[in-house]
Amino acid sequence: MIKEKAIEVLKAEAEGILKLADRIDDNFVRMAEMVCASRGRLIVGGIGKSGIVGRKIVATLNSTGTRSIFLHPVEAMHGDLGIVGPEDIFLALSNSGETEELNALLPSIHAIGCPVIAVTGNSESTLARHADIIIDAGVAQEATPIGAPTTSTTVQMAIGDALAVVLMDQKNFQRCDFKRFHPGGALGRRLSSQVSEFMITGDAAPSVPQDATMEAAIREINRLGLGATLVTGPGDILAGIITDGDLRRTIARKAPIYELSVADVMTANPRTAHPDTPAYDALNIMEKHQITVLPIVETDGTVAGILHLHDILGKGEFKFNGEVAARPHA
Repeated sequence: MIKEKAIEVLKAEAEGILKLADRIDDNFVRMAEMVCASRGRLIVGGIGKSGIVGRKIVATLNSTGTRSIFLHPVEAMHGDLGIVGPEDIFLALSNSGETEELNALLPSIHAIGCPVIAVTGNSESTLARHADIIIDAGVAQEATPIGAPTTSTTVQMAIGDALAVVLMDQKNFQRCDFKRFHPGGALGRRLSSQVSEFMITGDAAPSVPQDATMEAAIREINRLGLGATLVTGPGDILAGIITDGDLRRTIARKAPIYELSVADVMTANPRTAHPDTPAYDALNIMEKHQITVLPIVETDGTVAGILHLHDILGKGEFKFNGEVAARPHA
């Protein structure tokens, strides 16, 4: 019964989009040409589920070369209308076309000199009568027996996607342009790589034997500034890790830290990853357990290296507010 109901919903929404394809007419062409020629922004407005769809449409347009912004109709009536200018275009989303908060905004939009495009399922509605262009987004029925927005919002979103792709074509928006608007794509590529590509190995990986003194362990932590050192047992098997946090907790309980053994201070059996582990999974481990360093071990438990959070993120490769994100001192 569950599978059948799910299939029924998907077919209803697919049918809504297919019927929409048959109704694409010159109004859609006029909309695309108007937006493409505009020197302003596309201002998208809607209430409730239509508002959520509107935000998604804005996100898609911005990432594909069309400057857009979402305007909440209620907030607009309380000052946010100031973002709208005569060179902008207002795209209003409402299945019924009778959304009071949205329609109350239209006279003010017109007074600014901003044209209105209505995406609505009711071409005889108040919204449609106040629009310069009407995009028919009507559906035969929603996918729920109670009429909750489902098929209608799917159709609205499909219209937004169609507009974004058409505008990309009209503006000759290329892959290189898309990458320029998605600097996080570089991070995505790093996260799909294996831990072995970023982990610190050899002498650059801080490590002390299990029988070392705490003085030696602290020197090793300071030597590389990773905020931690691995602790190894016989055969270079990972025995544990000592982090800045372990040192702080030891000092906080007023223990004579230099009189303690490494085994007394270290965290035994720490979280680890394998060199073949995807960086994304390693990042999830760090996030879940709120740690910034992760020992990397082979299948037999021998130490392969250590991974720092900033090695996954690319150290200074990502910028925030125009400044290079520097690696903090541990």
